[in-house]
Amino acid sequence: MSAADTAVTSSGSLAEFDRTTSLWGQLTMGTALLLSLAAPLYLVFFTDLGITAGMIWTAYLAVAAAFFVLWFVEPITYYPVLGPAAMYQAFMIGNIANKLLPSALVAQAAVGAKAGTKRGEFAALMAICGAAMVHVVSMLLFVGILGTWLVSIIPTDIVDVARLYIFPAIIGGVLVQLIVTMKQPRVTVIAVVVAVVVLFVLVPAVPVLAKPATGVVVLITAVLAWFLRSRKATATPTTLVN
Repeated sequence: MSAADTAVTSSGSLAEFDRTTSLWGQLTMGTALLLSLAAPLYLVFFTDLGITAGMIWTAYLAVAAAFFVLWFVEPITYYPVLGPAAMYQAFMIGNIANKLLPSALVAQAAVGAKAGTKRGEFAALMAICGAAMVHVVSMLLFVGILGTWLVSIIPTDIVDVARLYIFPAIIGGVLVQLIVTMKQPRVTVIAVVVAVVVLFVLVPAVPVLAKPATGVVVLITAVLAWFLRSRKATATPTTLVN
């Protein structure tokens, strides 16, 4: 088979992969949406809990006020790194920022794949599969089997300290991992400055922004990173190899 025939075959396979991903991704996400709404709809329409339309809209607006920005920011910011197939996986599994995205970035760095290419997309796809499997097995073993026993023998004071520091420690490790992997010092500085200003200046001045502060930081950082990016770098064509 000639090089031209190989390229045509590869292009056709990739197109078929994209079509299959789009079809089953939409069907799977739609099914998950219906299943997730099944229990609330049952409680509203088939029980005597006294749930009114006003209560539903109040709850919806409360959630929207906290996460409205993220509904738009997260898909836009994750897509260039993950690609369509991994996006379906990521939003089905959850824990994108603190588990799936770091896994995808590390996998792409390990195989030398650039984000936005087919190789990068496949690396992210396999990384998310691996992360999900490790997560499920770890939950079964270390939480389902050993978790309750371990918590029962640990003194309460130590548990309180762990609850206070373990989450910042995990997020700090993920943050360092992302900074090292992305190798974008200018964007890192912009993100740190924006986060400090929002946390210590904007939120105290406008307390209502406390809940959506993360989304505000992400949005402002993305805009500033775009306008303040280096103009010296030349664009490189997207390939299937890198």
